[in-house]
Amino acid sequence: MVDKARTRIEPLADDSPFRELPTELLDQLWPFLDDLTEEVVRAIRTEIAEYARPMDETYMHVVNRGVEQALEGFLARLSGSGADWEDVKATYQRIGRGEADEGRSLDSFQAALRLGARVTWRRVSELVEVHRLPPNVLIAFGETMFLHLDEMAAATTGGYTEARLHAAGELQQRRSRLIDLLTAEPAVSPDAVAQLARTARWPLPRDIAVVVTDHAGEGETARPIVPPEFLARFDGQPGVIVVPDPEGPGRERAIAGALHGMRAALGPTVALDAGARSLRWAGDALGLARRGVLPGTGLVRCADHLATLLLFRDEDLADALTRQRLGPLDAVRSPQRERLAETLLCWLSCARNASEVAQRLAVHPQTVRYRLRQLEEVFGDQLRDPTAQFELQLALRALDLRGSPE
Repeated sequence: MVDKARTRIEPLADDSPFRELPTELLDQLWPFLDDLTEEVVRAIRTEIAEYARPMDETYMHVVNRGVEQALEGFLARLSGSGADWEDVKATYQRIGRGEADEGRSLDSFQAALRLGARVTWRRVSELVEVHRLPPNVLIAFGETMFLHLDEMAAATTGGYTEARLHAAGELQQRRSRLIDLLTAEPAVSPDAVAQLARTARWPLPRDIAVVVTDHAGEGETARPIVPPEFLARFDGQPGVIVVPDPEGPGRERAIAGALHGMRAALGPTVALDAGARSLRWAGDALGLARRGVLPGTGLVRCADHLATLLLFRDEDLADALTRQRLGPLDAVRSPQRERLAETLLCWLSCARNASEVAQRLAVHPQTVRYRLRQLEEVFGDQLRDPTAQFELQLALRALDLRGSPE
């Protein structure tokens, strides 16, 4: 408890305004503390809309206690005691955390602090006039009061910011865990997903798609800034984004805008319990983009490259098919071997139309016919077998894609 009978006010520093305040002012203020507290609370509840509404007793107790401690702490500082100020500071940090937990901004609370200072200033001005204290007393009091007000506001803001950061961290942890559940294999129960989605404040969509991205690094500036309805995690490589209702209007544009040209792959749209498949395909596509098999910059859509993804899903199997079907070409010397492979792929892709092949390859039709005769010698009856034609085209496509520059 503050000693109200001190006869001398000790300054906090050589230039502190506290040294200008006489003991008589402090002695006059203490008896009015309860009345001043009630007056400040009444003014706050009357003039500030947020506090004018009906409140529960707990919150009103917080308001009353906040005003009381602010005034007691201020008078304690005038008396030269710093112990009570630490209690006031802790109280206002708790109030700041409470405002954040309730989802309110600090605007109304900061307005209440300023209003309390005005009411206190008015009462002290009356005391100074009644007791005919010199003008420098009022000036010094104003300076100390507004210094105290600034420090209370700073304590409140500190508690508020701390709570917001803590809440944001907890929310991000829940959302990160939700990404794990949505992309788990085998899929977890829908009830578990729904429960976590509620605590993560994420409305459950009908469909999702997963994006994986090569973000530039671990720094915040290197991470994409995604729309708030997306789930995102960039604490590792690759980064993962879960897009709700990906077929909705503007969704793909929003994804591309967030990535700013970063290399990324968009998996297929799937149901909530199939996120693992979307993640797997997106990861495959990103890996192929890194190798240059798929476009190496910007956003790659898996839906545009399904055949390539199928070919590269099991590369050992693709190698076996290539060796089996294209083995006869090994007997042809390079670069003729490459020209024949290119002509054969084009011929199979053009429904075996030699004129169209000549046009696509920009060579004379006679050249195409000459190469086709060579291919007939190399592959024989395979060129007339539909199954062999299909497998030749697959093997040639895999060979062509692997030869793309990285």
